[in-house]
Amino acid sequence: MHCPALRKSLARLLTKGRVDAVSAEAAMERLYTSTSLSDLHDVDYVVEAVPEREDMKRDLFATLDKITPAHAILASNTSSISITRIAAATQRPEKVIGLHFMNPVPVMGLIELVRGMGTSEATFEASMALAARLGKQTCVSKDVPGFIVNRLLMPGINEAFFALQEGVGTAEDIDVGMRLGTNAPMGPLTLADFIGLDTCLAIMQVLHRGLGDDKYRPCPLLRQYVDAGWLGKKVGRGVYTY
Repeated sequence: MHCPALRKSLARLLTKGRVDAVSAEAAMERLYTSTSLSDLHDVDYVVEAVPEREDMKRDLFATLDKITPAHAILASNTSSISITRIAAATQRPEKVIGLHFMNPVPVMGLIELVRGMGTSEATFEASMALAARLGKQTCVSKDVPGFIVNRLLMPGINEAFFALQEGVGTAEDIDVGMRLGTNAPMGPLTLADFIGLDTCLAIMQVLHRGLGDDKYRPCPLLRQYVDAGWLGKKVGRGVYTY
């Protein structure tokens, strides 16, 4: 099995002493990879993590609904999109839930749980148990645009782009100011590069459309970066060059 990205991630954790060599190899041995959705015919729990596009997620959930067993729970790792609308693409809305992992997943200790209108108590309890088994703490959000974390986080990142656009400070000064001035682990523009500027823009668009308030209007500079293909660390260039 070839999973170079996963091996690289585990190697970093090994170097930092977060895992030992035996545990890292055991983790790799437990993994099975496939590019065929039909291989999900006998699973109990699915976590979807495709790009932050509602049309893509709804299409995938409609397909998963047909392929997976009737008892299987279908969870979305969406960071902003309505679980209720995603669930409506299936015939099992009671088994659909939001399971939003924070990035980077091996380091961050939180999972944000989001119940759709139809999510059952059994699905919720099973997802809480899964989060605990993964060693994560949880917060529970209503099914509203951005949920809890991105409702608060993304407007701050968006405002950092406005500050950069207006020349309030350089990217470096904005990041240093927020990192040292608020004791944050990284500045908002660096964080945006790590998240992906396309993802940041998509979330701001969901907030703007869903809440209808101009305070959620995506910064034009953020749009320009995305239009230029400068999506952040994953492509080697965003606000900064990697």
